[in-house]
Amino acid sequence: MHHSASASSLGPGGLDLSQAFFKPIQNSASPSSTKRHTKVSVIGVGNVGMAIAQTILTQDLADELALIDAKADKLRGEMLDLQHAAAFLPRTKIVASVDYAVTVGSDLCIVTAGARQNPGESRLNLLQRNVALFSHIIPPLAKYSPDSILLIVSNPVDVLTYVSWKMSGFPSNRVIGSGTNLDSSRFRFLIADHLDVNAQDVQAYIVGEHGDSSVALWSSISIGGVPVLSFLEKQQIAYEKDTLENIHKAVVESAYEVISLKGYTSWAIGYSVANLARSLLRDQRKIHPVSVLAKGFYGINGGDVFLSLPTQLGRGGVLGVTNIHLTDEEMERLRESAKTILEVQSQLGIVKVILMYY
Repeated sequence: MHHSASASSLGPGGLDLSQAFFKPIQNSASPSSTKRHTKVSVIGVGNVGMAIAQTILTQDLADELALIDAKADKLRGEMLDLQHAAAFLPRTKIVASVDYAVTVGSDLCIVTAGARQNPGESRLNLLQRNVALFSHIIPPLAKYSPDSILLIVSNPVDVLTYVSWKMSGFPSNRVIGSGTNLDSSRFRFLIADHLDVNAQDVQAYIVGEHGDSSVALWSSISIGGVPVLSFLEKQQIAYEKDTLENIHKAVVESAYEVISLKGYTSWAIGYSVANLARSLLRDQRKIHPVSVLAKGFYGINGGDVFLSLPTQLGRGGVLGVTNIHLTDEEMERLRESAKTILEVQSQLGIVKVILMYY
């Protein structure tokens, strides 16, 4: 595939016309070697990958954006479509290739590629196909960008983040799954909608598996710094637990509803992942519920497992896991969520499957 990148060699014989337009000032020096050039690679240019790429561009998070996909024609078309918007966007070099060499030197690699579930196909068989696919994705990314952060978006995200950690050989702080960051956004929206407040004033987390066994941390919800449940109890305002469970159920089912209506999800996950990219690349040190190596936290034991916990993110990747107080019930549900993921890994024989490709 030919890269389409901006160039000033438009004159006769490839003459660099930039020298005719611009002349250096006197006593100038070469650019500082400490100048930061930020590069992001997005693997997979489907609906999710392109929503992420588009949001990263509009939010000016990268100096260079590399796109990777197995479908050369679609890949080039998406690249050109973005390049043609250059006059309306911050200046970003956009390149694309089926060759992973184009990702060299990436600060952040975002993986959205994944096999789709066939009619009647079991979840385990789908997962096995995705592990096989990742064997062609993760090692090249690790080869060309050994110091990058891997951000996994493909589903089932928790297991595939674990797979990426094993296949890359990266330290655990540099392998992250998008996890329940979007689930938590949906959670905050629904709570804000119930209370008629701005969702940005709502602090609320969904943790655990990005899936049916996720856990809503009701005890830590606050609005404008006011803990909600303790406030209601002090004011002797009754609330029904069923109402809380229905909100959590709506969070779990919301993605299925969007998919049934439009065929896929894209915009919300695009904003969610760009939000994570900002925290990582700009060293924001914000707290996000993302999938990380959870063994040893909140009493989670029994094996290496990735699931979502409130995590501080910065330029080094995972900076730490937040020590939020959980009720006994929340702690138990979180451990059960971890067991659910470990059982899937055990059923798949995940370590054996990974070793098949090495």
